[in-house]
Amino acid sequence: MFFGGVVPASPGEEQFAEEVGVALARAGFVLLHGGYNGLMEAVARGAAAEGGTVTAVTLADKHAEWGEFNPYITDEVHLPDLGTRLNHYLDAADLVIAMGGGVGTLHELTAALYYASTLRPVPVWITGPTALGLLAHLRREKWLFETPTRPLDFITSITSPALFATRLHELTCQKETST
Repeated sequence: MFFGGVVPASPGEEQFAEEVGVALARAGFVLLHGGYNGLMEAVARGAAAEGGTVTAVTLADKHAEWGEFNPYITDEVHLPDLGTRLNHYLDAADLVIAMGGGVGTLHELTAALYYASTLRPVPVWITGPTALGLLAHLRREKWLFETPTRPLDFITSITSPALFATRLHELTCQKETST
């Protein structure tokens, strides 16, 4: 699953998102995201270029208002409310990836951090300058801190597409050996 906003922070961040999509598709992951433009479209473009499945998950009563999905969407899920949408993402996730975005991305990321620290340890990878800055802020201001009962080892800072590809390879090898 990918959380990222509609406005990339820079052309470099958009390219990073596209490379994330390529790597996910090559590794056989299904991409779930909001389905619209910006970073979501960039990651979808990368996944689609490799024949990956790209699923848009949106709110049923907002889709007409928010507009058409990006052209790389291969499947759609329309849900009744934000809680159901977040649960759909998080219950199915093998990996959460967050890049920069607006308040919607912030909401999704904080829900994923809470979910992964409390309910089910799903890896959360923070990528791109905006999201990495947010992570540093959350740690510095003690909104996010480690305790003996709530370790933060599920969070990984990803600073480059090459590091993303390396970590993804390690994750898929771990999954193969545990099954």
